[in-house]
Amino acid sequence: MKICIVDDEKLATARVQRLLGALNYEDITAFNDPLEALDNFAKNKYDVVFLDIQMPSITGLELANKILELEPNTFIIFQTAYQEFAIEAFKSGGLDYILKPTSKENIGEALEKVKRFMQNSPEERSKKIMGKSGDKIYLIEVEDIFYIKADLDEVIIKILNAQCYVRRKIGDMDRLLKTKNFFRIHRSLIVNVEKIKSMKSVEQSKLEISFDGIDDVVTSSKDGAKEFREYLERRSL
Repeated sequence: MKICIVDDEKLATARVQRLLGALNYEDITAFNDPLEALDNFAKNKYDVVFLDIQMPSITGLELANKILELEPNTFIIFQTAYQEFAIEAFKSGGLDYILKPTSKENIGEALEKVKRFMQNSPEERSKKIMGKSGDKIYLIEVEDIFYIKADLDEVIIKILNAQCYVRRKIGDMDRLLKTKNFFRIHRSLIVNVEKIKSMKSVEQSKLEISFDGIDDVVTSSKDGAKEFREYLERRSL
């Protein structure tokens, strides 16, 4: 297992390295400068990255988004000394969350979880998507998504009680979800077909789509409506 540690505190970095060594992990790279680490991630892939959350120049949460853009199947384990960052969402999926001071036990438990998750296929590993809404981080189940909307260099993912920002482009999301019954009805809009409640034709043969469970309504492009109708017809055969 190839592991990287990013923490601006040298003593904290050395502690994690020492504990990993005690657990018989040897392929370890460490950085105290998060920007130097980011440059390294563009050239090297790691199975697991231990990330401090509170760092200068770029936070661990921001760095995690950039790492996952480069390699979506990387497992991120966050660590921090601040209890207020302990969001329950980090306790599921292939991610974990460790409060400092780091112990051999919590590192071992986190890595055992990673090992179990690594046995899944790449498609299953990509099932959860990390998004941010205000100060809260969500690990989003694909089946919980209603729609995805482009927003400059990010996307907004609509789930039941939140809109989450994810640092991925709409084209990347389209490729990721193409086999999961999502459809791109507009160059800047993808819908979860399973969440659709009703559709109606509006101006220029576009489709207005509503969903089960939320009040939001979205509108396709003209070409998107045509392609979506054809897609639904093929599905019904």
